[in-house]
Amino acid sequence: MSSYSKTPSASDHLPLKEIPGSYGLPFFGPIKDRLDYYYNQGPDEYYRARIKKYNSTVFRVNNPPGPFNAKDSRVVILLDAASFPILYDNSKVEKKNVFIGTFMPSTHFYGGYRICAYLDSSEPKHTLLKAFFLSLLARLHKQIIPNFQNSVGKMFDDLEAELSDKGKAEFNPISDTMSFDFMFRLFANTSSYDTSVGGNGNKNIDNWLLYQLAPLVTLGLKYLPNCLEDLLLHTFPLPFFGVKSGYNKVRDAFQEAAGPLLDEAETAGIARDEAIHNFLFLTGFNGYGGLKIVFPALLKYIGAAGEELHRRLASEVRAVIKEDGGAVTLSGIERMSLTKSVVWEALRIEPPVPFQYAKAREDIRISSHDASYVIKKGEMICGYQPFATRDAEIFEKPEEFVPDRFLGEGEKLITYVLWSNGRETDDPTADNKQCPAKDMVVLLSRMMVVEFFRRYDTFSVESGTLLLGSSVTFKSMTKATL
Repeated sequence: MSSYSKTPSASDHLPLKEIPGSYGLPFFGPIKDRLDYYYNQGPDEYYRARIKKYNSTVFRVNNPPGPFNAKDSRVVILLDAASFPILYDNSKVEKKNVFIGTFMPSTHFYGGYRICAYLDSSEPKHTLLKAFFLSLLARLHKQIIPNFQNSVGKMFDDLEAELSDKGKAEFNPISDTMSFDFMFRLFANTSSYDTSVGGNGNKNIDNWLLYQLAPLVTLGLKYLPNCLEDLLLHTFPLPFFGVKSGYNKVRDAFQEAAGPLLDEAETAGIARDEAIHNFLFLTGFNGYGGLKIVFPALLKYIGAAGEELHRRLASEVRAVIKEDGGAVTLSGIERMSLTKSVVWEALRIEPPVPFQYAKAREDIRISSHDASYVIKKGEMICGYQPFATRDAEIFEKPEEFVPDRFLGEGEKLITYVLWSNGRETDDPTADNKQCPAKDMVVLLSRMMVVEFFRRYDTFSVESGTLLLGSSVTFKSMTKATL
């Protein structure tokens, strides 16, 4: 029995049922389901319709992309907060080569290495790499605030300039440029603009990300027939050579700028070349790739919530900064209860990584809210996080952005915030698969709120969707009144 499920006494009394669902005919079943997922229903309705059909939040289904990207698309899907955390019990599940799904991109994208994200926690190299990452991030923790303040100041200047010039400002490209340079500067101790990659680093990484994640996205272009898009994006892997030049430019810049860091990695027992590609993944995929989704989502929901929330956030941020003598401090941010709640709520309602995967190491008994099931050894398990973190059995008004949700006693509910491949109440360690940059992403999200409301009283935005996450366009920004 998983320690993450309901208590043994409670789950033992739930009826044990066969896992419902069907995979359909070989080859044709996964293709049909892929078309339903991307074009006929969309992700949420794809799962919602099957919940209704099987009267269960646990069932068997094909998960995209299917043939020929994935050899086997069959999964047991978990769509509730009770069953989902079995994915974090490393004694019962394996996470070898399942970081993004039922397929793994070619190792050519990572210099020929299986980088840390694709290693199972039982592999010795995973422990070596992640322990080094965690040690580094702990050492850099105090540098995050001043470095981010330097980076975000230019971002706000650029937003104001574009808003003044055009009457609106597209947040995503400006934020992406800032986020990449911040991550590069944090690890390499040099701005990416001062290296050979110049101002194109984030664009090169965007292409690198797209080529890996293409089987999981849809372009939504009206002039491109669905059947052609499906063939181009979802059927065959995109080759690394299409982004090789751009990736190598970032690699060369990082290698030159981060020499002392790479020396440390070698001393720790990590081959220099392998360290470079692991750091690029940590910088480009885990760090920058996460922030390019988290920041727009955060400001989308805060912007839509309106002026009353803006007034409360500005009041809290400015009061705490005043108490701390005009400085933004780690201890001060910890005292900003509303800011913390808003960030957790954004991560709950729009998690940056929707899927988490694992394979059963043994026969596992799991429990949803109303039944127990046995997943057989070797079966692929998939959790669709937007359903688990919007579970009506856990959260009131689960589909709504509720800024105060995690205030006071509500803070206990952060155990059901799962964006980091672990509970928000858990900590990443060398022996688990929780995101090593979890604490940094949360801190940077809080810093985005703090730095925004130091400068502005209120703002308005329009939002849409992109291949990865939300798009945000600023329509107005009202500077702070003193």
